[in-house]
Parts: sequence; structure tokens; C-alpha cells
Amino acid sequence: MKQIKLDIVFEGIKLVKVLGNFDRHIDNIKFDSRAVLESTAFVAIKGTTTDGHNYIDAAINKGCSVIVLEKLPEQINNKITYIQVEDSAKALALMACNYYDNPSRKLRLTGVTGTNGKTTIVTLLKSLFDDLGFKTGKLSTIENVVVDEVIKATHTTPDPVSLNELLDKMVRKGCDFAFMEVSSHAIDQHRVAGLKFEGGIFSNISHDHLGYHGSMVEYIRVKKLFFDHLDKEAFALYNGDDKRGAVMVQNSKARKFSFAFKDLADFKGRLIENGLGGLLLNFNGNEFHSRLIGEFNAENLLAIYGCGLLLGLEEIELLTALSNLQSAKGRFEYILREIDQVVGIVDYAHTPDALEKVLQTINDTKSKTSRVITVVGCGGDRDKTKRPKMAKIGFQQSDQLILTTDNPRTEDPNVIIQEMENGLDLEEKRSVLSILDRKQAIRTACRMAKKGDVILVAGKGHENYQEVNGMREPFDDKEVLKEELGII
Repeated sequence: MKQIKLDIVFEGIKLVKVLGNFDRHIDNIKFDSRAVLESTAFVAIKGTTTDGHNYIDAAINKGCSVIVLEKLPEQINNKITYIQVEDSAKALALMACNYYDNPSRKLRLTGVTGTNGKTTIVTLLKSLFDDLGFKTGKLSTIENVVVDEVIKATHTTPDPVSLNELLDKMVRKGCDFAFMEVSSHAIDQHRVAGLKFEGGIFSNISHDHLGYHGSMVEYIRVKKLFFDHLDKEAFALYNGDDKRGAVMVQNSKARKFSFAFKDLADFKGRLIENGLGGLLLNFNGNEFHSRLIGEFNAENLLAIYGCGLLLGLEEIELLTALSNLQSAKGRFEYILREIDQVVGIVDYAHTPDALEKVLQTINDTKSKTSRVITVVGCGGDRDKTKRPKMAKIGFQQSDQLILTTDNPRTEDPNVIIQEMENGLDLEEKRSVLSILDRKQAIRTACRMAKKGDVILVAGKGHENYQEVNGMREPFDDKEVLKEELGII
């Protein structure tokens, strides 16, 4: 732990009032009162479920001497330094940047936001720049990686202290570039406040996280804030084929660039061939082959191509490296049982739009005689409005739909499946199987599969657990699928 003076930690942060001794050092910043120590600055944050102001006394009782808050307590302890701010969540992020000496300014950081594609774009960008000899870092839903050290991820975007600690680690390990997913939750909760981004990428936007944001209007507004806060030296790269793409960057001071297949764009793509053998693409007049599958991956690759050029890569080496990229874990991962050519696909598709794109890709690339068997569920304690939509899409674009559990968390999985079934009429329900046990559902799909059929297991992707009643048990869709297909 390093000791930092309070005036350095609070540089650039508007203070409403300071009570007590400001001439102090701290060696830690915490927003969980259970983790504080004597030289910790405890930041009281009003969260969605709890208010950190209720735990100020607990932090003081553990020896904490610096409290950052929005509302001063009625009883003032003269031994404590109280620092009042307008927004403690934003102050936490700026404090973390200062504490770690603003690591985002010491490497070239690119943020990726949107509903779908964030993980794939970030993962492939890291792979691409690694292949070209750079030292890189990655912050993503699947994992955080510092050069080649893998650190488990608990959130799409970490809390501000963990985030700056990881960026600082990247700087100390000599990283040239860092690529990170920027979730709507992180933007709304100021987790990325104070970070310097060299650029931002907007992939697309569709129905997701409405349980948190309340409406699509609010969800879009929050996503847009990321681009609103980019500085004039940064680039804002947006999907011109998404009807909200140009809106996302409308008020941004950043340099604006678009990528698109359908519309005119700075980075123009053309899909020549799309099959289970990969993609044949043309980007800005340059033709190349990719091992990835599907139109959504063509879109991801075009975003990566634009980003690579904006970050200064040479076009020929960029295209060569693009052709060698392989899928991110849990994103359209493909396995084949050679004896009967049954194909198994695992994908993280957990939104209506993502499921529709994956199924469209399968239907566009499979043979005419192949059937599509889809196994899908919806997560508990999350946006309920997408459940009937997911079932309807699964039914319309599959020959056989099997509804099952995803991560029910604290919800009754029977209720979740019933809410998915509400998207189907009585006739459609008769042909759909609802199997509560996810492993049994995958087993049933495998036993139903005939020569050349395609089995899609959607929703959990890279996750290696299933969360039921708040407890996580080991569960890996790909491993279960391989086991049930008899693939070693």
C-alpha cells in the first residue's frame, strides 16, 4: 500500500465542505465499510439497494479516520476528517484515478459500449494487437487480462478502485494499449469517470437492462453519456447501420468516424460469403477471409478494422492479423460430431436481438436439410420484458425450441419459464419443450439431433457456473454439450 496525501487524492474534485484535519495521508480507498483499515478513506455511496451513509459509524469503529460523504452526520467526531462532496460515486472514481496517478493517461485506452458485441470486440482487439507484438491489457465480462496474466472478472466493468488498480498494473507491466468493455451500469454509476480514453466504439443498441434503466430512452441516454464525455483528441467510432449510431456521437467533442455495411461510411464493409467455413469480406476495397462465422461477426470485425486504423496500424498488417483471429470464448463457439455432422454451438446470446442474430446466422449457413434445435432460458432478477420475446424468436427461427433455466438467481425458475411461454400462442406452446434442468435440456436436444442438425445452446456462453438461489454451482454449456454429443 502506498501513502498519498489527501490534497493529491482530491485534486480536481469539487469539495462542498471539509470538517477536521485535511493534512492527512491515506493508503487505501474503500466503499465497503467491512474492508476499511486505519488509514483508509471510506466513501459512503448511495447504491441501488444500500446506502453507504448507514455504515459510517461501522467504518469509524474499525479505525477509519477519513470519511467521504454527501450528507454530514448529526454527530460529528472531532478525530475524523469528513469530506463532503456533491456525488460520492463520482468522487470515488476521481479519487481512484488520482490515487493511482491516473494510469489511463499512460497507455492508449479504448472503450467499447453497446448492447451486443462488446466482449467479442474487446477480446479480438487484444488478440489482434498481441499478435502484432504489442503489450496489451483487457477488461471484459469474461476476464481481465494484464499482458498474459488472467484475473477473474466479477463485473463487465469493475468498480473504480479495482479498475484503476488494474490499469496501474498494466502500466507497470509496460502495456501499450488497453481495451475495455464499458457497460451502461458503469456509465450510470460513474465507474469510468476521470478515465482518459483514446477512443470509444459503439457497436449497436437493442432491448437490454431495462430492469435497471426503466426504459429504452433512459438506456440510450446513459450509453450516449460515454461519448459525450470523450475529449476532442479522442475518436468516436460508431455503427452507421444502427439507427441510433449517429445519435450516440451527436454531441461528442471527439473526432467522429463510422463503420457500415449498408450505408456510406468511413470504414465500408461488404459481405461476400458467409458460411460455416468462415467469412469472405471486403473492407474499404480490400478482400480477405476470416475464420469467424456470421453477419454479426462481420460487423464486429469491421469495428475492429476501423479501430485498428485509428490507432495507427498499417492496413496490410491489420488485414493479415484480422484473418487469423478466432472467436471469443462463449461467442458462437462451434463443435462438430464428425460421425453424423451434428453441429453444436454455444453462444452468450441473452437478449432478443442477440438471439435473433445468432439464429439468423445459423439459418443462413446451415444446409437445407439441417434442423435447428435451440436450448435457451432467461436469467432471474433481470429485465422480465425480454422473456416472451426471447421465446417467440426462438420458436420462429428454430425447428425445435427447448426452454430451460439460465441463471435463475433468487427467482423461481418455473415462473421464468412460464413468462417466456407467454410469448407463444396455444398452438406454438404444444410443440415447445420446457425442461427445468439445464443439463437435461441439453441432453434432450442432443438425443433429438439427426444427421447434419445444428444445436444452439444460448444464454450463458462463457460462464462456467449456474446461479440458483444465490449459490453458484459449476456448469459449463460447452463441456455439457461436448459430453452429451460424445465429443472428447
